[in-house]
Amino acid sequence: MKYKSIVATRLGGLDALQIMENDLRPPSPGEARIRVLATPVCQDDIAMRVGNRPFLAKPPFVPGYAFIGVVEAIGEEVEDVAVGDRVASLTQYGSHAEVIYWNAKELVHVPESLDPAEAVTLILNYLVAYQILHRVVCAREGDKALLIGASGGVGTAFLQLGKLAGLKMYGLASPSKHPILTEAGAVSIDYHRQDFVRVIRQSEPDGLNYVFNGMGEEYVERGLKVLGRGGVFVHYGGPQSFWSFLLLAAKFIGYNLLPNGKKIKGYGTHREDVNQFKEDWMALFNFLEEGEIRPIIAQKFPILEAVQAYELLESGQVTGNLVLMAPELL
Repeated sequence: MKYKSIVATRLGGLDALQIMENDLRPPSPGEARIRVLATPVCQDDIAMRVGNRPFLAKPPFVPGYAFIGVVEAIGEEVEDVAVGDRVASLTQYGSHAEVIYWNAKELVHVPESLDPAEAVTLILNYLVAYQILHRVVCAREGDKALLIGASGGVGTAFLQLGKLAGLKMYGLASPSKHPILTEAGAVSIDYHRQDFVRVIRQSEPDGLNYVFNGMGEEYVERGLKVLGRGGVFVHYGGPQSFWSFLLLAAKFIGYNLLPNGKKIKGYGTHREDVNQFKEDWMALFNFLEEGEIRPIIAQKFPILEAVQAYELLESGQVTGNLVLMAPELL
């Protein structure tokens, strides 16, 4: 039997992508074979294919940073999951496919009551926002934060989780996306036409507690200017090149040595513990079940039509999340 996957055959544009057939095989020891139900499309999928991230896998590779699916088969020594279980994991590569093989110990069980399209956004985008809020800065009710990139997948997760945490939020977004920020109680700033440093300094003369930056390194200097004493700037967007990575690392080290009462921190899921992920995913699943969060799904596509989703995301017109789905769920 066969299954199909999206493969980046080389670094480059959308023409670097092909649909390829693969032979189904039995899972190896410790591994599960999973039929993918839903997998998100994120900026890192595009960056990896274009090749503007340091420390990338070499082509050919299957994009896809996360998934929810159903276990079809398990290998020897697997005790964590069984055939028929609905599971999820963070992958970085490999999930834009009909089937994925994955280490069973890295899988989390997903409640059957949840919509796979909504739940899969929790595996990456909401996880990033949740961990930054509750593990990196330990946000408290009444704290003030600026969201740079407030209308994307992680940005809208910050809006909803920040509202739950009782934060006062400012967000940078294009005017057409401001209603999403307003719904979450955030103050919208048009970063095309407004100087966000001036706007925030006028509104918050003592500065903000946090700046969460999911955009480029060019926001670092201005973001630091709106922090108050004791404030923390968290950068979670991947650097655009190896040299950008080195420059960003130098800024982090240099700025944290200055006696100015402000700190810069970086966040990346690749540096964190999968057991911690599982704990936080369960908290997020509970929020979704209770209706306390509601992921914004801009559009759904069949898995094998991933190229259309990539093209839409690259247009910059997406508010919220794009999700690839098993065709029978659409």
